[in-house]
Amino acid sequence: MTEDLTIEKLMELMPKAFQPEKAGDLNADILFNLQGEGGGDWILHVREGAASVEQGTTENARLTLTADANDFLKLITGELNAMSAFAQGKVKLKGDLSLAMKLMDFFKLPA
Repeated sequence: MTEDLTIEKLMELMPKAFQPEKAGDLNADILFNLQGEGGGDWILHVREGAASVEQGTTENARLTLTADANDFLKLITGELNAMSAFAQGKVKLKGDLSLAMKLMDFFKLPA
């Protein structure tokens, strides 16, 4: 799946793959700072049981995730273990770390 998946495609899929029952009453902005080829800054807005994504940055992110764009795609597709990536410094987190632990459960991306 990684060959065809780009960061832009992934961000387009996220609102459709969002599972509101998993997020509960969460209201938060999550900033993805994805570096390298195909990367960019993206904001995931979770509000009132819905998710939306836009390109850009925000000063009000509850969580900021910084990673190489290719490593992030591998993380999303399961080719890279989240805990290993964090331990190796491939993924850096700033802000609400408990939110980071739950974030992947909020989405069911197609296989």
